[in-house]
Amino acid sequence: MHEDGNGGGHRAEPGASTAGADQEFLALERELTVFLRRARANQGEMARAVHPDLESAAYGLLVRLEEHGRQRATDLAAYIGVGKATMSRQLRALEDLGLVAREPDPADGRAWLVHLTEEGRTRVQRVRVARRARYVEKLSHWDRAEVAELARLLNQLNRGMEK
Repeated sequence: MHEDGNGGGHRAEPGASTAGADQEFLALERELTVFLRRARANQGEMARAVHPDLESAAYGLLVRLEEHGRQRATDLAAYIGVGKATMSRQLRALEDLGLVAREPDPADGRAWLVHLTEEGRTRVQRVRVARRARYVEKLSHWDRAEVAELARLLNQLNRGMEK
């Protein structure tokens, strides 16, 4: 039996009838709740592994910069789904930790591009390598085709959620 988002077994909310509900979507909600709870906890661990003072929410920002290179703060804010003020605060904190730097955008003198410093890149890559090794260990009993199918389905889900 899988646990629900509150750590218990399969339970319907009080007063909720699941008889007419789409069981597949109820199962999806339950499994995503558990998955997201675990992901939030892991994100905090990974952020601390990058730097002890790094906020959990900033880890995804560092990964985005590592994968896609220099970007405008406004593009980062849109991707992460936060406002300009929140992004500015996060970027200042990352700069203070020596993980990112800003430079003028050559295409627009009013804008800035954000990028990982060498220290930031080294730290993020080290944590990502360790994370992938953990996935390999935890999913070693899975067929590689199943892992590929899970990645494909998660990508499809993420693309659908962007719309």
